[in-house]
Amino acid sequence: MSYIDGFVIAVPTANKQKFVDHAASGDAFFMELGATRVLECWADDVPDGTLTDFRKAVQAKDDETAVFSWIEWPDKATRDAAFAKMMDGSDPRMDPEKNPMPFDGKRMIYGGFKPVVELGGKG
Repeated sequence: MSYIDGFVIAVPTANKQKFVDHAASGDAFFMELGATRVLECWADDVPDGTLTDFRKAVQAKDDETAVFSWIEWPDKATRDAAFAKMMDGSDPRMDPEKNPMPFDGKRMIYGGFKPVVELGGKG
């Protein structure tokens, strides 16, 4: 069964290209370690909610854009092995000194999810 890691972050709008470059580097790492798909999605039609919304969830400021991302893995074991490799410090793409995040990582929301409904196919 596939496994999904999901993320919501607030990126300074002026840092869009820095974010794209940062994500491309890190996402390549995940693909090398077995991810089947990675998407980084820049907010386009994200309405303000009454109680909560994507922007409120990450305390986005007026000059920030919400980003919704996910990584698809073939299974949780592959994901866990990849995250162990990510945390061991051996790859410079995961070193915040060499590849700093162009956003405030403290406001990132993330988690792992087991799919319960999946429609459509690959390709």
